[in-house]
Order: sequence, then C-alpha cells, then structure tokens
Amino acid sequence: MLKTLPAVFAVGKSYQIMVQLRCEALVSIQIGNKTYYDDSNGIMNSLSPIHRVCVPMEVLDQEKQYTVCIRPIVERKPYFTETKEPVAYRFAFAPVPETNIRVYHISDAHNAIDMPVKAAKAFGKIDLLILNGDVIDHSGDPEKFSNIYEICAQLTDGRVPVVFSRGNHDMRGNFAEKFADYTPNHHQNTYYTFRLGSIWGVILDCGEDKMDDHPEYGFTVACHVFRERQTEFLKTIIEDAEKEYGAEGVKTRIVIAHNPFTQQLQSPFDIEEDIYRQWASLLKTYVRPDLMICGHTHKYGIHKTGGEYDHLGQPCTVVIASEPQKERFIGCGFVIGDGQIEAVFTDSCGDTLSKEIIPKLG
Repeated sequence: MLKTLPAVFAVGKSYQIMVQLRCEALVSIQIGNKTYYDDSNGIMNSLSPIHRVCVPMEVLDQEKQYTVCIRPIVERKPYFTETKEPVAYRFAFAPVPETNIRVYHISDAHNAIDMPVKAAKAFGKIDLLILNGDVIDHSGDPEKFSNIYEICAQLTDGRVPVVFSRGNHDMRGNFAEKFADYTPNHHQNTYYTFRLGSIWGVILDCGEDKMDDHPEYGFTVACHVFRERQTEFLKTIIEDAEKEYGAEGVKTRIVIAHNPFTQQLQSPFDIEEDIYRQWASLLKTYVRPDLMICGHTHKYGIHKTGGEYDHLGQPCTVVIASEPQKERFIGCGFVIGDGQIEAVFTDSCGDTLSKEIIPKLG
C-alpha cells in the first residue's frame, strides 16, 4: 500500500509528513491522542498519489512517534462512498538534537538514487537530510517524483527530518507547474524558513539560471518577478527577526539555495546581479548566516569570502555540497557543533575525500 516510507519535511514551525501510496485512499496521521488529516477545506483528499499531512513540530518532537492511517477507497461517490478498513503503520521519530548535529546534503542527483544514497551512507548516521534541488532531471513525468521519496526512504526510514529545496531542472516539463503539489512548500511557495532544534534556516529559490526570455524556456517561466517577491520575503524575515533567526535558542543560521547566486558567471548565466546583490547584502548585514549550502555547479568545494563566489557580496562561507560524476557521486556531510561546523565530503565508493572546519560567526 505504501509506495515508499513517509518523508518528514521541515517547513516553518511545522512538519509536512508526505506519504506516497500505490492506491487511491484517505490518509491521516495519529500523534498521541490527536489526529491530523490530509484534507482540502474539510474534504479528505484521495486523488493524488502523494498525501501531505501538516503537524506542529513541538507535538511530534515531544511524542517521538507517529502513526500513518490509510483507508483505501473502493468507490468514491456523491453518496455512501465505499471504503475498506484502515491500515495503520507506526514510525519512530528522532527530533534534531541540540548540538553535534549530523547533516547530509544531496543535490543534482538528476534522477539517480543508488549512488547518492551510497555517498550519504559513507558519512554514517544522520540527524537531518538536505535535498537541495535537481534531485530529478526534469518534471515532465510525475513518476519521477517517486525518486525524491525513495532517497528519503532509504536514508531516513521515515524517522529523520528532511529539508527540501527546488532546483532549476525541477522547473522544466509538463508537471513543473504542479511541483509544489508533489513536494513540501509553504502556502505553495518554494521559499521559506525552518527551525529544527538550535538550527534556523532559510531556503531561497533562484528559479531558472538564464533570463526569462531565453529560447530554451519557450515563454514558460516568470522568474524575475518570482525573485522580486523573495526580496520582499527577506525583508519580512528581518522585520520579524525575534521570531526567526534571532529567536531564543538559535545557535546556527544557514542559507540553502540550489544556485550559488553570488558567484561570477559568464553569459547567458550572468543574470539578476542587482537582485542577487541585494539578497546577499540583506543576509550579510542582518541575518549573518554561518553557512550557505548550494549545488548546481556540479563541482564540489568550500568557498570562503573573497573568492570567485564573492562576486556579489558573499554573505558567508559557501559550500558546493554535491558533485555528480559518471562513475560516482560526491556529497557532503556536516557536523554542526556549538562553535564550528565540520564539512565532510564523501562519495558513492565509500571514501571520505576531505574534511574542513568552518568557524561559526558566533
């Protein structure tokens, strides 16, 4: 009945528990004595193969377990809908610890599953998984979304939180306009903040990597105004700092963006410099992140301020934390402590390639 194990995504101050099924069914989540439903304005959803149930973080963090309840549909009718008896699956859950947090990052898998999973397992136990765009190669086939959930299933077993962001290849294909329906989002937005234990993070979505009128897109994107909305979003976060990155207990501030937007690029990729410079300035001046984690370039590495990634005012150290290769996949694990972050690059051959300490701003 379950196509994959559930994935528990962090969005804002909630978890979105996403459940992928092989049949048409009604889905709810039981946590303690309370039931949460996958509903649309009071109507239980059954048509989509991927179900989303939103639950408060503090509730699941406290209970440390949840039960997925699935009631298969025999026939949904205007009157006297026929269903089968519900089936329940119970899962343990591990909230992100306060310190020595083990995180693994995957981006640019481009529909591969086996090699990215092996690279992550070479790092070992994780407390948090980050999927940072282009996990699939395009959104032209809804079956591809299953690969996102298969990676989550193999690395989290439904018990470890996941942070998710969209990449530029995710914007291509017939189902790109429905991408948010198949993945975590905040009121259909693919940019948002999250809080996991002592970690505060913001996800920024650069959209496509060339201007909107580029012939490759065939007039199907409107990313300029989308980026402008995120400028206002950042300003709103700053205005509400005491409830965001300045909230009590926040010890680590991270930025997650598929595209390392402060990098100097050649035409036709040298776009939106004014907007990206403003993003970087707002982050550097007010948020003061400890780390920015990106993908997109297919070339892993750590880039401190003052280098090529500082073209538009890099707000902090940037880590390009994945590199897909023909014969192997390279990803990056992070161990987040009180005063430092250790970056550990591992590959699908089981090797540890390098380690480096990144001091936190404090």
